[in-house]
Amino acid sequence: MSLVAIVGRPNVGKSTLFNRLVGMRQAIVDETAGVTRDRHYGKCEWCGTIFSVVDTGGYTSNSDDVFEEEIRKQVVLAIDEADVVLFMVEAGPVITDYDEEIADILRRSGKPVVLAVNKVDTGAKMFDSYQFYSLGLGEVWSISAATGSGTGDLLDEIVSRLPEDKGVEDEHPELPHIAIVGRPNVGKSSLTNALLGTERNIVTPVAGTTRDSIATYYNKFGHEFMLIDTAGMRRKTKVHEDLEFYSVMRSIRAIEHSDICILMIDAQTGLEAQDMNIFNLIVRNLKGCVIVVNKWDTVEKDSNTLKRYQDAIKSKLAPFNDVPVIFTSVLKKQRILDVLDAAAKVYENYSKKIPTSVLNEEMLPVVEDYPPPAWKGKYVKIKYATQLPTRNPKFAFFCNLPQYVKAPYKRFIENKLREKFDFTGCPMQIFFRQK
Repeated sequence: MSLVAIVGRPNVGKSTLFNRLVGMRQAIVDETAGVTRDRHYGKCEWCGTIFSVVDTGGYTSNSDDVFEEEIRKQVVLAIDEADVVLFMVEAGPVITDYDEEIADILRRSGKPVVLAVNKVDTGAKMFDSYQFYSLGLGEVWSISAATGSGTGDLLDEIVSRLPEDKGVEDEHPELPHIAIVGRPNVGKSSLTNALLGTERNIVTPVAGTTRDSIATYYNKFGHEFMLIDTAGMRRKTKVHEDLEFYSVMRSIRAIEHSDICILMIDAQTGLEAQDMNIFNLIVRNLKGCVIVVNKWDTVEKDSNTLKRYQDAIKSKLAPFNDVPVIFTSVLKKQRILDVLDAAAKVYENYSKKIPTSVLNEEMLPVVEDYPPPAWKGKYVKIKYATQLPTRNPKFAFFCNLPQYVKAPYKRFIENKLREKFDFTGCPMQIFFRQK
């Protein structure tokens, strides 16, 4: 899937346009604590073309002495990872120094750039937008992100600039696709090298280009799967890896192309905000997840350390904390096979299909004993349930008044499904439909 990055100086309307492109979906504007950056990622569909959108807004520092450098870092990162860069500026009497610097970087990059002049809602502002032709980035698209004016033509231009699908088919579509994701320097490269070994003849590059995720065939230790290329297997860029945004840009592609994600965290730092950010990307893309706590050998331990650590992780992951947690030391080759076993088990749960008869036999007594709470004197009666024919676990419950079933009851049903059928590691969707 192609990736479009919105770049520009602060307060030009990047987030407003982002929200318009992704349709203001609640999943994007989630207020989960510590996951502010996760609200800047979503999918946009225009005339049958679906692409990912990343908003770089809000990633810059407010400190004057590093302001310019921080903006530059984000633009360079976006250029490195995105297929098309959407450069946003604000209609005004003059072009700012920041706009000119960003334009200079974009011109040198050779990447497809679409220049959008925002806040063009009067004739005078339209006149102001013409000066941006002097930036040398080609056509100027005048829009108003707040009202939507001009965004249709802008999207037409973006879609026309997206790279064409190469049409390369996956040689092993039946195998699980597993991606190793996480912050920089948590051990992704070490785990990848440990899995692949030094004998490169077991590695077969399959589909993809330099900018797309590449699947590599793996068949060892009784496990057979496709390993999705992540930052650890790619050529390192010249960008400083301490930037958190780096891991987001790299993770998006890997997550979208996978079935199961191995999220690696550092045992010394624990589950940080950026780890939660990537975990939320996994959940929102409805992929299976295994959490690997690496560098466990560097932690001082007593008899209860592991349980305390595991409980702390799961409390942060709530409400979806039914995720296996494996403690490893990749450098010492400790419990690496446990990671593969856990990923294989999660994939088994991920692809599990429950027969409708079995599902109703187990769940109908539950909903009879614990029906949805009455709402305004209305009683919800659930008739039957079925698993939807999708790649990941989705269930539909048919009832008389689906609009009265609230989120707490959906979580109750989800917990019962997990309890009875074991969907450990797999995000799940529950739908209530009119019977």
